[in-house]
Amino acid sequence: MSDKTMTADEVVSRLRSGMTLGIGGWGSRRKPMALVRALLRSDVTDLTIVSYGGPDVGMLAAAGRIRKLVAAFVTLDSIPLEPHYRAAREAGAFELVEVDEAMFMWGLRAAAHRLPFLPVRAGIGSDVMRVNPGLRTVTSPYDDQETFVAMPALALDAALVHLNRADRLGNGQCLGPDPYFDDLFCEAADAAYVSCERIVDTAELTKEAPPQSLLVKRHTVTGVVEAPGGAHFTSCAPDYGRDEAVQREYATTPWPEFAARYPGGGLHDRDPE
Repeated sequence: MSDKTMTADEVVSRLRSGMTLGIGGWGSRRKPMALVRALLRSDVTDLTIVSYGGPDVGMLAAAGRIRKLVAAFVTLDSIPLEPHYRAAREAGAFELVEVDEAMFMWGLRAAAHRLPFLPVRAGIGSDVMRVNPGLRTVTSPYDDQETFVAMPALALDAALVHLNRADRLGNGQCLGPDPYFDDLFCEAADAAYVSCERIVDTAELTKEAPPQSLLVKRHTVTGVVEAPGGAHFTSCAPDYGRDEAVQREYATTPWPEFAARYPGGGLHDRDPE
């Protein structure tokens, strides 16, 4: 067992242009913003981003780093539609693959299990097949003969997620009410990088929380970054909520002005108040 701690910039130094990058969290909740900000400081571009999208997608889209986006939605939660994503999409800045939320999850699960696809009922009878003509269906070989969407695996070159606590070995702990799908992002990726509010000793992880809170297992993790406030301005319950004031500033400020106001294209890493 080895010490996997590194800095956010060291994580980004391992990423390359053209990669398929999964970003955990959900909307404007527990996004790995410290890692996204480090990515914006780099020259990595031409990315395929796979995300239940929030400001991670908005910032990368506005900065021109996305070639293709695979998403079920892109939202700031309290602001329904991410404005910087919307502007980039309306300008035709990248290719979009939009699928149902459950299809997205099944794509991650297929990749996690190293399967080419998994059958799923979600999407049948909707326009998702029309807007994604590359999708295929599969018929059950059993007596039911039911037709399913054959959701292809969302295999990732790398994944970025943010959790409440982690140890130096890569065990990651979720203390909030919803794990989202951060474990699947890590399992679906060739390399996974976990930022956390605080790195603690392994024994401390289960002192005040049950073993079930250990969402991410060390064998799926390549690197661990201690980043207090690393999800800001998104939420990281129970450590802090979403910073609505900063989010409104982000949503109402033209991207070039916002990026100039906060060097590197994002907010400075800091402890949320």
